[in-house]
Order: sequence, then structure tokens, then C-alpha cells
Amino acid sequence: MNTYLRILSYAKPWRRFIPGYLIFSILAVAFGLMNMAMLAPLLDVIFDQKGVEEISQFTTKPDFAFSKDYFVGTFNFYMQESVARYGKFGSLIYVCIIIIFSFLMSNIFKYLSAIIMAKAKAETIKNMRIDIYKSVSQLHVGYFTEQRKGDIISRITNDIQQIESSITHNLKIVFREPLTVIVYFWLLIVTSPSLTLFTLILLPVAGGIISEIAKRLKKRAIQSQESLGRQLNILDETISGMRVIKAFNAVGYINKIFSKEVTKYANIDYGFSKRYELSSPVSEILGAVSISGILIYGGDLVLNKGTLDASAFIMFMAVFTQILQPTKAIAGAITHFQRGIASGERVFEIMDIKPGIVNKPNPTELVKFEREIEFKNVSFSYESKKVLDDVSFVVEKGKTIALVGPSGGGKSTLANLIPRFYDPDEGEILIDGVPLKDYDYKSIRHQMGIVTQESILFNDTIINNIAFGLEKFDVEDVYKAARIANADEFIIQEPEGYQRIIGDRGSKLSGGQKQRLTIARALLKNPSILILDEATSALDSESEMLVQDAINTLMKNRTSVVIAHRLSTIQNADEILVINEGKVVERGTHVELMKKDGIYQKLTAMQGL
Repeated sequence: MNTYLRILSYAKPWRRFIPGYLIFSILAVAFGLMNMAMLAPLLDVIFDQKGVEEISQFTTKPDFAFSKDYFVGTFNFYMQESVARYGKFGSLIYVCIIIIFSFLMSNIFKYLSAIIMAKAKAETIKNMRIDIYKSVSQLHVGYFTEQRKGDIISRITNDIQQIESSITHNLKIVFREPLTVIVYFWLLIVTSPSLTLFTLILLPVAGGIISEIAKRLKKRAIQSQESLGRQLNILDETISGMRVIKAFNAVGYINKIFSKEVTKYANIDYGFSKRYELSSPVSEILGAVSISGILIYGGDLVLNKGTLDASAFIMFMAVFTQILQPTKAIAGAITHFQRGIASGERVFEIMDIKPGIVNKPNPTELVKFEREIEFKNVSFSYESKKVLDDVSFVVEKGKTIALVGPSGGGKSTLANLIPRFYDPDEGEILIDGVPLKDYDYKSIRHQMGIVTQESILFNDTIINNIAFGLEKFDVEDVYKAARIANADEFIIQEPEGYQRIIGDRGSKLSGGQKQRLTIARALLKNPSILILDEATSALDSESEMLVQDAINTLMKNRTSVVIAHRLSTIQNADEILVINEGKVVERGTHVELMKKDGIYQKLTAMQGL
């Protein structure tokens, strides 16, 4: 119930929807009730259950009172006038016109109430999509390395879709049908209290059976959505790694993995459907049993005890059949809700994750980088694996520090700690003598430009990729940044120039072209601190030369932390730190380190330097 109420909270403020919806729903029910209410007196008059002499006594319209006698008396008043003027058949036509009109008005108001609820549904889903996207975008970087990307995407897409189809789609049932049932039951009570009491004994039994079926659906629904998440993850990995799959002739292998997961999903969905589809025939059978029981009991009241008129009994049965439809709709909605509730729990599970990186109250703004970045006894672990162990060093403003060493030693982790993608487990990192945790993390990242080995680009125009993250920018500044990054020469050769769409992850560009765009993006930001994470290691010699030239321009007059496997690119660094198994094992300039018979000297020898 909490999950359902939380979903509904996304349509707030409800005052925009409730008044109009209630008014139109009440009018729809009232006009629908009019048809049922006039059925018994119509039968009495038209088919001689009450003679003309008996009807003729209704020569005056009764005074208003909210009672059965008032409504019956008013109807009979107008009926006697109609019978006197047009005869019985003419009166029948007159009443049928009234019935058609009331049906028309009832359905018009149903439509208007449905339109209002459709707006509430659209608002709910819109707000949920925005909220979960914001929640995901605010999660710390480590979350995305620990979780399957396909499952995250599934929660944002499939689960929200399931909420839309199974919960918000049935909002009108939840809100309108109970009102219909209540009003119709009032009419049943007015018609025959004893028969209504008998009906109230039967319906809870039927409702309990259907509710028990619904409870068993939730577990299957959760399994179904989790399987969809795994399928999306396999699809994402397949599309991203298609070259490797084909190169290793692994198409058959990956097909088997996907087929296995799809088969698992099909079995889960089949099990869900068997239980879900059971609710309809069960409700039909229970409805038939209920009607039969009412016919027997009501028939006894009419035929044996004489406490109920035949016309009233017929009207009672007509009204009861009208109650069955909304009752079955409510039961069906409850059954259908289980899949939506399961999806809602999965959505809220990810929305309730607290970001690993948060600002302290009233954080300090890093307006300008002045002096130095300092690591003081920093240690960091991924789960139980220690990656950094008691690391300390200082990066002075305007200096270049290079991080080298064997793969897996902790170099990239060190670089990721500076923009506060993670927080160290022990020790602290300071900028200008102030711990990173005391700063607003957005202001820290505002001072930094990051160029990684993998060029992170988006399926947008070249100009928007260079100006990524900037709401306002000068086009001339973009052109200048592209020229300095040696990207302008290939951009202007394109027919669309800077308006060219570069494809998913920049797939329409070469590796060197993509990397030069990321450097242009960093240049446009004009950062005080630059982090380069193996920015040239994946490039061919010609591209590396162009990119390295752009990097050298980018690094001028900036504080730089450079991670490099190609040691030729960092020989001019002010200081080189050799990182091995999470510790700084050597430090110094290129010349100083070459004099030692250590890891750095061996690495340079391996690269023929």
C-alpha cells in the first residue's frame, strides 16, 4: 500500500484533479442511476402492475425529500400526466427518450472524468521518469561499476512502463468504481434491505478468493522484471562488443546466453499469466454463483413470502448486474496492480539509494585554485580489495605530476579521487589546505578538466559535444578551442561542419578525432587543474602526435596530473610517481629515476627509451 501511495504522490498537487474528477464521476453515476431507478415504476405502469386508476391518484408533485417515496412519487406524477396525454405506448416512447438522454449524459461525464484522470496519469509518469533520472545521475561513479547497466536501464524504462500500464492506467477504476458501487448499493438497500444484506454476505467471499490469487502474482512479477534487466544488459554488451564477438566467432555462444535468459523470462511470464488469467474466470463463476443465490433468495421473497414486488425484484437484479461490472473491474485492477507494485518497488529501490558523495552543510566554494593539491596518507579500497595504501604527495600549482607503473597499481583511482568521484577510506585530500569534503563538490569539478583514454562523446553535433555542459557559450570560443586541439582541420572538411551528428559514442569519427574533440571540450572549459588518464595510449602514431601536440598546448600554465603508459609522453614532467600495488615506490624526475635500478628504469627499457 505504501508503494502505491508513493506512486500516486507523483501526481501532486491532487487539488488540480480531484474536484473536477469527483464532480464528473458523481454526475456520471447519477445519470446511470436514473436509468435503474425508473425501471421498477416503468414496469408497474407500462405492464399494468399498477392500473390507471391507481396511478391517477398522483395528481400533485410531492414535496422534496431525499427518499425513495419522493423519487417514486415524482416519477409517477409525470407518468400519469404522460399516460393521460399520450397513452401507454406514447409514454413508453417518452421514457425511452429519457433513458437514452441519461445514458448519453452518463457517458459524457464518464469521458470527462477519464480525461482528467488521463492527465493525472501523464503527470505521474512524467514526474517519476524525471525523478528517477535525476536520482541515477546523482549516484556516485562507483555505483555504475558495481551494478549491471542493463538492470538500471530496465528500471528506468520497463519498470516505469509497467507502472504506467498496470497502476496509473487503472486509477479511474480505483477512484470511480468504488463510488459507483456505493451509490448502487444505496439503491439496493432502498429497494430491499434483506436482499441487500444477503448480497453483502456473498460478495466478500468472492473478493477474498480473488485477493488470494492476486497476492501470489507479486513474486513472479519481480522475477519477470529482473529477467528483463538481464536481457537488456546482454543486449548492451552485445551491441557494444560486436566486433569482439564476431572476431572470436562467438555469435553462437552469445546467442545461447541470450536465448537462455529469454527462455527463463518466458517461463516466468507464463507462470504469471496462468495466475493472472485465472482471476477472470474465477470472478465470472463467483458472479454466476452470486446471481443464482440472489435469484433463489429474492424469488422466495416474491413468490412465497410476498414481501417484495416483482418489478422491484427485477430492478434489484438489474442494479446488481450493474454492480458486478465495477466490482470485477476493481478485482481485476487489484490483480493487475501486483506487477505494477513490484515494478514500483524496483524503481523506488534505486531512487532511495543515497549518493555516496554528498556536500556537508554549508560547504565552501572553491572559487579559484591558488596553491597546491595535497594527498595525506590516503588509503582506498574497492569492497574488500585495498587499492591505495597510505599514499602522500603534493601537486603544486602550475606543475605537472605523472603517475606511472604496472596496470592495476591504483593510478586511475588516485586520479578519480581528485574530482571527488570517490572519497578515501583513510587520510584526506586537500586543495589549498582545505579538505575536499569541506568544498562544494560541484565547485571542485568546475576547476577541473578531464581527458580519459576512452573518448566519452554523445550522439549529438560536434559543437554541442565540445560545449557539453555549458548552457551559454560563444561559438567563436568553440572554434578557437577546436583549432588549438587540432580538431578544426577535420571538422571543416565535413559538409555539415560543426553541425555534424557524430553518432553513438562518436562512432562516425576515428579514435584520434574523438580524442581531439574531448581535448577541445577541456580547452573550452579553461580549467585550472587538468587530469589526463592515458589520453594517447589507444591511438596510432600519427593520431598520437596530433593529440599529444594538443595536450601539450592544453597543459601550458595549468596544474596537471598525467597517467601514462607511454613514458615518452611524460619525460618532461616536474615529478614522476611510480605506483605499484597501491603505494608510491619511486618518485623523482625522469633523469633521477633513470639513475635508479627500479621499476621506472625497467619500464623505460621495455619501451626502448
